[in-house]
Amino acid sequence: MASGVPFYMDPTFWVAGSFAVFVGGAIWGKAHKKIGAMLDERSAVIKAQLEEAQQLREEAEKLLSEYQRKQRDAEKEAADMVAQAKEDAKIMAKEAKADIEAMAARRTRAAEEKIAQAEASAVKEVKAVAVNAAVAAASAVIADKLKGKEGGALVDRAIAGVEEKLH
Repeated sequence: MASGVPFYMDPTFWVAGSFAVFVGGAIWGKAHKKIGAMLDERSAVIKAQLEEAQQLREEAEKLLSEYQRKQRDAEKEAADMVAQAKEDAKIMAKEAKADIEAMAARRTRAAEEKIAQAEASAVKEVKAVAVNAAVAAASAVIADKLKGKEGGALVDRAIAGVEEKLH
């Protein structure tokens, strides 16, 4: 103290003294043990939170991988369904085409049969008309040549015989 001021008037003395009293009081009150215990407790809580966070992360990664696998499986299943549907559609189209062709063939056959029946019916009608015309013509010719009762009877028998033989 070169300036001539007593030491107790110097602020540095009082700061140093207050610091020494504080440190002494802290040591005498075992504050360092209490602070250490509080820090250990806080460290344990933080460690537990970190372990829990790690477990949650692992569970989240497992769930993510499981859902990714399920998504891949679902996409594969959807692709399989689409492929199966396309294959079924092709098969159904082939079957429908075959059914249409069979139906067309049946209708063609039915039409041909109707045409054949119509032809046969027309031929039969033409033959019947021709027979009736021939019978009438023959009857007229014979009637001219055969006059009288015997001629008429003979014509009637001949006509009946012709009709039986032709039909």
